[in-house]
Amino acid sequence: MNFLQTLTLILAAILLAMGMNWLYYYIQGRRSATIIDQEAFRQGMRKAQVIDVREKKEFDGSHILGARNIPYTLLNNSMGSIRKDQPVYLYDTGKTLSVRAANKLRKNGYKDIYILKDGFNGWEGKKKSKKTV
Repeated sequence: MNFLQTLTLILAAILLAMGMNWLYYYIQGRRSATIIDQEAFRQGMRKAQVIDVREKKEFDGSHILGARNIPYTLLNNSMGSIRKDQPVYLYDTGKTLSVRAANKLRKNGYKDIYILKDGFNGWEGKKKSKKTV
């Protein structure tokens, strides 16, 4: 094979791996949680536990008003603070960490789990931002 054929095969393999990764998270997200749009998230969040699974530094910079921060990296240690009898609304920057968190929660007996479709990046509702002096 010449260089261009090898390069084409490598690029095709990378694209296939990216597609499989996306498909895996899509299926896991559908299996573990209900993915909802902003309007449904906004309407239901008053009766739910809204959890931002981003790291503390990102949360401190800006987050959805009323959310609490349980970083995905600390979820195993903090699971006891999340009630199983109330809906759990998750979000992160996009959706990947929320899907992982939802999968962990589902495996630990949580049933009523929702993920913000476009994540914090797409959120147009009220935010709390750290004020700079």
